[in-house]
Parts: sequence; structure tokens; C-alpha cells
Amino acid sequence: MRPEFVQTSMGIIGSLGFALLFGIRGTKPLGCIALGSGIGWIVYLVSVAGGHGKAFGMLASSLVIAACSEILARVIKAPVILLLVPMLIPEIPGGDLYYTMYSLVEGDTDKFASLLQLVLAEAGAIALGIILASYAAGLVNNIHRHVHPTVHSPTSKK
Repeated sequence: MRPEFVQTSMGIIGSLGFALLFGIRGTKPLGCIALGSGIGWIVYLVSVAGGHGKAFGMLASSLVIAACSEILARVIKAPVILLLVPMLIPEIPGGDLYYTMYSLVEGDTDKFASLLQLVLAEAGAIALGIILASYAAGLVNNIHRHVHPTVHSPTSKK
């Protein structure tokens, strides 16, 4: 079996396990979480295989995941955070963080410094992807409200 398929499958299982652990129930939210986390990990793998670094892969995947969670949350009428957090579980740089701390404990300051820089870049890339997608969703929502003001007014009849 190809390692990419195994990684993506394990990422989806990890996201679903995290969602279930924190009480998310229902086929719609769990299906959206599985879809979003799988797509996000595929984007990461494609980015890294394309010659981009880990941090860029994290940025691209978190941007896609955050956009998916914004869209899917509106489709199933759920809070964005309900989908976003479990979808991001495969993106957490746990291995790099482990080796960073291991280098610190072992006293290898050069390796620690380079790994810490990588972990901070990855975490920053994830945060930036979320911020950009959230900003874009808010911008699109505001434009839609401006173009169609009667649809969103509190006194409009549906």
C-alpha cells in the first residue's frame, strides 16, 4: 500500500477520533471533518512533493482546510470551529516538535535551534492559513450582504 494513502487514511481516522472524543456527533459533521482533513493532508503531500518546504505545505493545507470548514459549516449549519479544529489535527507538527524537545534535552543546541525555527514556521503557517481563509470568508460574506441587502435584513420576509 502506498505511504501517501496510509498517511491520509490515518489523518482522517485521527481527526474523526478527536472529533468523537470531544463529543461531535452526527454523520454530517463527521463526514465533513473526514472530507476536510483528507483534502488538507493531500494538499500538504502534494505541496511537499512539489518541492516546497514543510512550512509552505502547512500554509497551503491550513488555508484549504479553513476554507473547507467555512464552506461546509454553512452547508450543514454548524459553527466553523466545530469542523476546523478536528480537521487540523493531521497538520499539527508533532514529530518536529518531539525532535526539537529531544535535541534540547540532549544538549544539541544547533539542531535544537534549526528544528525550533522549523516548528515555529510551521505553526505560524497554520495560523496564517486560518487567518487568511477566515478573512476571505468574512469579505465574501460582507460583499454578499452589500449586494443583496434585503436578503439579510432583519425585517425581510422569507
